[in-house]
Amino acid sequence: MKGDPVVLGIESSCDDTAAAVLRGSRVLANVVASQAVHQAYGGVVPELASRAHQQNIVPVVHRALCEAKVSKKEVDAVAFTRGPGLIGALLVGASFAKSLSVALDIPLIAVNHVKAHILAHFIAAAGATVPSFPFLALTVSGGHTQIVLVRDYFDMEVLGETLDDAAGEAFDKIAKILGLPYPGGPHIDSSAEKGNPKAFAFTKPKVEGLNLSFSGLKTDILRFLQRAVKSDPNFVERRINDLAASAQHAITETLLEKLALAADRFGMRRIALAGGVSANRGLRSALRKRAEQNAWRVYVPELAYTTDNAAMIAMVGVLKLQNRSFSALDTTAAARLKI
Repeated sequence: MKGDPVVLGIESSCDDTAAAVLRGSRVLANVVASQAVHQAYGGVVPELASRAHQQNIVPVVHRALCEAKVSKKEVDAVAFTRGPGLIGALLVGASFAKSLSVALDIPLIAVNHVKAHILAHFIAAAGATVPSFPFLALTVSGGHTQIVLVRDYFDMEVLGETLDDAAGEAFDKIAKILGLPYPGGPHIDSSAEKGNPKAFAFTKPKVEGLNLSFSGLKTDILRFLQRAVKSDPNFVERRINDLAASAQHAITETLLEKLALAADRFGMRRIALAGGVSANRGLRSALRKRAEQNAWRVYVPELAYTTDNAAMIAMVGVLKLQNRSFSALDTTAAARLKI
């Protein structure tokens, strides 16, 4: 292999079919096909997701290679999401990657989706600096919320995680209660920018240690609205921005309080944000304010690498290829894969 390795990454853990091509840490192509079919159901339907992945995988990979101006023969390895995620969706990407590995006689590399969110920080981006080891990562997405101590590319320890709903899931469920479209997170974020975050004091769950919980917050908001609507049927419509801002504030403060506790306990001042919810403007703003107070150095990924994407999968593939850490063809998809 001459020069930087070329890695094709495939991501199919949930409802986005994605393929990317990296040369070293530089992105040559990053293609994502989203599935609008789930909007009518207010959430991802696993069977429909699997079928859509089967339809999308070939054209998405073809488009990524074309955009990268890379032929199949130039690809040095294929990386795919092994888990965690929806098992049917994962199997589509895993099967395609295995077939390509055999057909091209190139290494197969299985990737942990959550680790990939963290390691997305090492993708080359204009003006971006990469975090030095060790650092703390706050991973927040629709399926996962964790505080992770990152000692090296392949040495990570979960210090705390949600005991029930993930932060992204809480955003979506609260948005549904407020009558906002799916996916709800971006709509909450948009409405919150026009509202008062201290208009309503919603309960912040009390959990010992570094673990988190968000199901109680969702229940508190639901009961609050049930009482409010009884006396004013138009209450939600009139106060939607304040409600969104207050809910977002409660989630954000819960995350940052636990993060601050972890930073103090482990003496960390380098903080990396990762996962789909890291695109949330309220969270980014609150994190920067907290960073100024605590003398943290904060690393926030480019928006293209926050939500599910294959560039982060390919980035891990590059690191594993350089480390000659390959996967066997009998490697199985794992819906509940841990860090």
